[in-house]
Amino acid sequence: MEKKKFNPTITFIVAVLGSYIAFIVCMQQGIINNYISGIIVSILINVIMAVSLALVTGYLGELALGHAGFMAIGAYGAAITTMHLELPIYIEFPIGLMFGGMLAAIVGVIIGIPALRLRGDYLGIITLGFGEIIRIILNNMKITNGARGLSGIPSYSTFTITFFITAITIAILYKIINSRTGRAIVAIRDNEIATDCVGISTFYYKTLAFAIAAFFAGIAGGLYAHYHTVLVPSSFDFMQSIEILIIVVLGGMGNLFGTIIAAIVLCTMNEVLRSFSEYRMIAYSLVLIIMMICKAKNITFTSLKAKLTNKKGA
Repeated sequence: MEKKKFNPTITFIVAVLGSYIAFIVCMQQGIINNYISGIIVSILINVIMAVSLALVTGYLGELALGHAGFMAIGAYGAAITTMHLELPIYIEFPIGLMFGGMLAAIVGVIIGIPALRLRGDYLGIITLGFGEIIRIILNNMKITNGARGLSGIPSYSTFTITFFITAITIAILYKIINSRTGRAIVAIRDNEIATDCVGISTFYYKTLAFAIAAFFAGIAGGLYAHYHTVLVPSSFDFMQSIEILIIVVLGGMGNLFGTIIAAIVLCTMNEVLRSFSEYRMIAYSLVLIIMMICKAKNITFTSLKAKLTNKKGA
């Protein structure tokens, strides 16, 4: 008898709707209070940031250290748009999010065209520099209110909106990764010279991946702005980019599901350790070191098992 194959699309929709209903029931019953609900919203925003960076770092294989800069552009772009529009929320908020995302994507292309000609550490340094340049520009513009921060942003990022935007983001990136575009991106990571030789434009696909990642980082920034309702440029420093990069690395390079799990675990751990006050960052660093060691050991065990299996088969 043939085994029944599960449709991944239907499985994903059922999982999303089931999770949403479970969360709503827990909120109505008081199991999840407003504080926990706020943490969940923050985790969902970090999931969007992590899966978008995974496209560039995990699947394309390029080291990008300025992802928080695109988040900042999306946050300020969306916030300024909604603050100046006088439309209903169901029109105003999507326009603001799309504007922030598109603005981040345009800047991503502008940065990506010169930056993606380099690889490895050089690319990481350049993207880190661009991220800091974006933060400094936002820190000195009148429209962003400079270092004093932008306040009075409408509170539009509810749990429901953030949850479904996160689900849509994951679905879109999953489709991209498993499409012809995704296969070309992975081929560039595996062997850029060979990919270029068979007629695939490596520069085009690298720039496209960079723009897509920047777009979704901008969407995450828009959600962040309309959840916290106050924006300060210092919130988007290089440490924010490093934290997202850590999530991608711990989740597994080129593993979308692992990145989602890592984002949930690390963000939850960060909140749990918040009660340690000044020792929080020390404890957080130690946990990260332990997780990396465990990850390395798991890889070693997997390779040893493969070798033993090959010997038995021989």
